[in-house]
Amino acid sequence: MTKTSVLFVCLGNICRSPVAEGVFRDLVAQAGLADRIEIDSAGTGDWHIGRGPDPRSCAVAARHGIDITGLRARQLCRADFARFRFIVAMDASNLADIRAVAPAGHSAEVRMLLDFVPGMEGRPVPDPYYGGPEDFEETYRLARLGCEALLETVRAALAVGAAAEA
Repeated sequence: MTKTSVLFVCLGNICRSPVAEGVFRDLVAQAGLADRIEIDSAGTGDWHIGRGPDPRSCAVAARHGIDITGLRARQLCRADFARFRFIVAMDASNLADIRAVAPAGHSAEVRMLLDFVPGMEGRPVPDPYYGGPEDFEETYRLARLGCEALLETVRAALAVGAAAEA
């Protein structure tokens, strides 16, 4: 059976990337693909390693029926470029940081989340850390939009892999 993997990356792995991970896990489960897609999140920085998501991220996810309280922050590492097919940045700064640590010759597809949404290419999912509840709600909204489009890309990759196996 063809499988694939997705890693969401933001700065500290406590706001945007755990929300995106939670949203994507929910969408993947609803699509019946949980056994075919590995999903994780990481940060480019090391400030929050081992900590849970920001309580405001947990709250916005919970308002939408998604529990991310069990997630723990970790830092992006070079091994992630071999482990994950898609490495998804939340903004251009994260994208640059990801590319700066990428090993030569890696095969991961590195893109920003909203690049998967036609007409939103190049747009960031803004960091809500210094904002209020409305900023966290906007993070959720953009993560949902991006993850829905990403799921279509991942489905296509799975279909190509399945066809190659046949």
